[in-house]
Amino acid sequence: MKWDWSAVSDFMPHFWDGLLVTLQILVLGSLVSFGLGLVWALLMRVPSRWVTWPVGVVTEFVRNTPLLVQLFFLFYVLPEWNITFSALTTGVVAIGLHYSTYTMQVYRAGIEGVPVGQWEAATALNLPMRRTWTAVILPQAIRRVTPALGNYVISMLKDTPLLMAITVLEMLGEARLFSQQNFQFTEPLTVIGVAFIIISYLASLALRALERRLVH
Repeated sequence: MKWDWSAVSDFMPHFWDGLLVTLQILVLGSLVSFGLGLVWALLMRVPSRWVTWPVGVVTEFVRNTPLLVQLFFLFYVLPEWNITFSALTTGVVAIGLHYSTYTMQVYRAGIEGVPVGQWEAATALNLPMRRTWTAVILPQAIRRVTPALGNYVISMLKDTPLLMAITVLEMLGEARLFSQQNFQFTEPLTVIGVAFIIISYLASLALRALERRLVH
């Protein structure tokens, strides 16, 4: 086997296209995951089984079924009910929904970790419940769980290649297409593997720096 640098050069424009799509999925999926996860966590604290039971069933179902199955369902089954999204939108929704069931647990742990005295102080000040949540509880809870949320961003990054199954050309999708067209597999797949390692490593460094800043 001989390494062909010209193949790397030819692949790089496709790599940058795939990287852009991967980052789009990661950013948008993270926003969906963080926002929806917080909604799930707050709904699970509603003092009514008519709310907590359906939310618990939905989140457990999503968390315990493979992401790939969810991708296929959203992309291939929903159109039969006249509900159609683009492949990229479907991927973002699927990955965001899937990981929201994990970030929900992170938020719950953060909320439950807020000292009882903070709740009592808000009550003593006669703060409205909405003000208690937005000004007292959530800022402290989110600060505590930010590093854990960041870990799920890295996990989402590693799951983006699954979107290739529904025709999304992220990094691995571009590498596979280039390889099949040019019969050169080693160079593009190696570039993709190195890219994932570098991005994950840089993200982990950023998380450590953020964690140190939050602690101090």
